[in-house]
Parts: sequence; C-alpha cells; structure tokens
Amino acid sequence: MGNKKKYQMDMCHGSLFRQIFQFSLPLMGTNIMALLFHASDLVVLGQFASPEVRTAATAAVGATSALYVLFIIFFSGFSAGVNAIAARYIGAKNEKKVVLTVHSSIALGLYGGIIFMILGVLLSETALRWMGTPEDVLPKATIYLQIYSIGIPFAVLYMIGAALLRAVGDTKRPLIYITVSGVVNVVLNLFFVTVCKMDAAGVAIATKISTLLSGILILRALCNFEGALKLNFRKLRFHWETLKEILWIGVPAGFQGALYTVSNVFIQSSVNSLGSAAMAGNAASQSLEGLINVVSSSYYQTAMSFTGQNFGGHKYKRVVKSILICLFYTAAFLMVSCGIFLIFGRQLLGLYNPDTTVINWGMERLVIMMCSYFLCGISDTITGALRGLGYSVLPTITTIMGTCVLRIVWIFTVFPGYRNLYSLIASYPVSWTLIALCNGMTLFFICRNLLRQGKLRKERTFTLQH
Repeated sequence: MGNKKKYQMDMCHGSLFRQIFQFSLPLMGTNIMALLFHASDLVVLGQFASPEVRTAATAAVGATSALYVLFIIFFSGFSAGVNAIAARYIGAKNEKKVVLTVHSSIALGLYGGIIFMILGVLLSETALRWMGTPEDVLPKATIYLQIYSIGIPFAVLYMIGAALLRAVGDTKRPLIYITVSGVVNVVLNLFFVTVCKMDAAGVAIATKISTLLSGILILRALCNFEGALKLNFRKLRFHWETLKEILWIGVPAGFQGALYTVSNVFIQSSVNSLGSAAMAGNAASQSLEGLINVVSSSYYQTAMSFTGQNFGGHKYKRVVKSILICLFYTAAFLMVSCGIFLIFGRQLLGLYNPDTTVINWGMERLVIMMCSYFLCGISDTITGALRGLGYSVLPTITTIMGTCVLRIVWIFTVFPGYRNLYSLIASYPVSWTLIALCNGMTLFFICRNLLRQGKLRKERTFTLQH
C-alpha cells in the first residue's frame, strides 16, 4: 500500500489548483528530459564535432526530425487513448477494466513498435530523398534515422507505461526514469563524438541506448505496482472490447499527430530549399521550441487525466473547473517562458551552432513562434480536455484542417510569393487560432450539457432520499 499512497493522486477530491500544479510540474520535467535526448544530439554536434562536418551533421539531425516523429507520433496519440480510458475507469473504481486496459495497451504497443522499427530502417533513405534532403546531408541523415528507428519499440513502451502511471496521478517516477536516461544520453553523446570521433551516427547510438533504459525502467515500475495497474507479461493479449475504447480515442489522436507531422514534412522541405544554413538554424529553433512545447504538451495531458478521472466519477463541476485551471496555468507558463527565450534567443541558438548565419536564420523562426506559442497551449489544452471526456474524432477533424490542410495550402499559395522563413512560419499562429476557436466552442457546449446532467443527477438523488 505504501507504493500506492506515495505515488497516486485522487483527482476527484481536494484542491484542484494544488493538485494540477503538483501533477503538471513533474510532467513538464519529464517532457523536458525527453526533448533533451534530441537537443543534446544537436548541442554536442554543434560544439564538439569537427568544423568540417559540424553544419552537415546538425543539418542531418534536423532533417530527420519530422520523419522520426512520424514513426512514433501515432503511439503518442495511442497513449492519449490509454491515459483517458484508464483514468476514466480509475475514477469509476472499475479495477477489472483497468487491468484489461493495461495489458491490451502494452501488447499493442509492443507489436506496433516493432512494425514501425522495421519500416523506419527500410524506408529512411527513400523518405529523406522524397523530402528533398541535399546530397551532402543525405548519408548522415539516413544513418541517424535508421539507428534512431531501432529504438522505437522501447520509446513506444515508455510512452504507454508513462500514460498508465499518469492515469493514477503518478508523474514522479516517469520523471525520475527519464532523468536517469537523459544523463546517460548526454554522457554517451560526448563519448561517441569526442572520444570515438563519430558524428550523427554516434549521437543516434547514444540516444537509442538511453531510450532502451527508460523503457525497461517504466516496465519494471508497472510490474512492481500494487493494484489494478500491475503488469503481468503472462496476461499480455488483446482484449478487443477494451482495445476498441482505447482506439476510439487513440487512433484519431495518432492520426492527427501523423498528419501534423506530414505538414511539418512539407514545411521542412520548404526550409531545405533555402539551404543548409537555414536548415541548421531552423533545426536549432525547433529544438528550443520543443522545450517551450513541454508546457503545452503537459497541460494537454493534465487536462486529459483530470477530466477523465472526474468524468468517470461523475464530478462534472470539477471537470469544468479543472479545464479552466489548466488553461490558466498553460497561458501563464507559456507567456513567461516564451518571454525569456526571446530575450536570450541568440545566446541559446549559439549553443547549437556558433555560426552567425545559422543564428540569424534561427532567430527569424524563433521570434514568430515565441510571440504566439500561448495559442498553441490553449489549443492543446482544449483538445486534451475533449479527449478526456471521450470526444476524439471531432477535435481530430478540426486540428487536421488547421495544422495539415491549412499549412500545406499556405506552402503552395503564400510561401511562393514571399519566399522567406517569416512567411513560412506565419502559418503556425494562424492555424493555432482557428483550432482553438473551433474546439473551444465545442468544449463549451459539452461542458454546459455536463453541468445540466450534474444538476439533474443531484435533483434525482435528492428526490429518492426524501
């Protein structure tokens, strides 16, 4: 019982301001450490690789970012489904369904991760050529992406395991495990680049070793868990009824993420047309944005967990209150952190690559993104709340139209007339605004109906009691 008391959180009772803050901070730390896997690749290459290969190596890592995210993004969406369904059954105190959710999700993650690994190894060069990756960057980018793909199954299992732990309020252990793995990653990056004199391939190997470690640690935590969340490998199988519930939320979320990445592939292809210096600067800025995006991602996951548990427990007023608090925290954290990144933007970009031309390209993107990222946070938090309530298809359609269709149309209409990085990146805040408005109106009507249901439920209970 000590295990459960130490790490679990009852989201259906207590102060939501305090609980959401305590839940989200370790989650932000976890997401930051996950991003440092990739960021440390760029930083170590930019600072310690030999000058003759430095720009090509960092450009190679940047060129692969959209593609390797495509390999795992579906399972990030799938883990959202796992989190939402597990949290709902935990709130409803249905332990049998929690057990089925654990073993079905881990089974699908294992087999699916292996399939994605094979595809990544076999199709890396073809995909990079399709993106228009320059020939001087292609060999290093291909090797990096192939090695990265080998670790996909462990990355997938970590995401699903962390989603299950979040469903019971445990965001501390995923942070501990990813921190240990992140330290290992940085040490190995330095070893392979400075001692072994490797470049893109060396940092890819380091990242995969650390990914393996984080996956093993999260599975060990589930195996040792006391209660319905306990993992038993002998029970791994597909429980179709439970799996359908997970997939109803997870597939649209994963599909949305995959198409989001497709739009980023088109944007990356447009960046590639501006040259290797633009590619390196864009990659450095993307990495910094990733650190900011942890706030948006964290409150997406927080909103999903809190709405899921309280919806399962029929605490409809707490559902609405948790959404509003998550929106408040998202906007506040993003405005402060984006302001800091704007002030120290040139110095931060210089950590990735000291070349002045690369820094100038990076600042072009960074200024637009930091001034508008709070819109992304609001949009993501609303989407997370909708998924926690079981609505996944509608926000998926809205988000696909904004992040994928609108941005691709933008690339073929606006960008050719104003061929610079500013005009290309301006598509991001425009799409975030439209998505937030559409999904926000949907969430408003859903919450209004929930509050009405809650009022009727209380009236019926009062009538029965008297």
